[in-house]
Amino acid sequence: QVQLVESGGGLVQAGGSLRLSCAASGSTFSIYAMGWYRQAPGKQRELVATISSGGSTNYADSVKGRFTISRDNAKNTVYLQMNSLKPEDTAVYYCNADIYSGTYYFASWGQGTQVTVSS
Repeated sequence: QVQLVESGGGLVQAGGSLRLSCAASGSTFSIYAMGWYRQAPGKQRELVATISSGGSTNYADSVKGRFTISRDNAKNTVYLQMNSLKPEDTAVYYCNADIYSGTYYFASWGQGTQVTVSS
């Protein structure tokens, strides 16, 4: 089993910044792509950003130019730097990792961290 633990959420004013972290621990499986998703009240979970093991990134149009995803493979940790935050960024942010056990692939999710942006 692989556990993902997020941290860094909180309350911030519009225009402010937050940095989310997600650390993977547990079995020594191979972690491939990692990413961040978010879910606002009454809405479906949506992709925010992903990063491959090689560092290739992908962003939702709504966060391009404001958010930056990065990872430290040695620490099995992924980060999300969020700048110029808007009230519509308010959501629970979830970390995701695609993992290979040696025989099968599976996805692991963190428990989520709340981000609230006040206007």
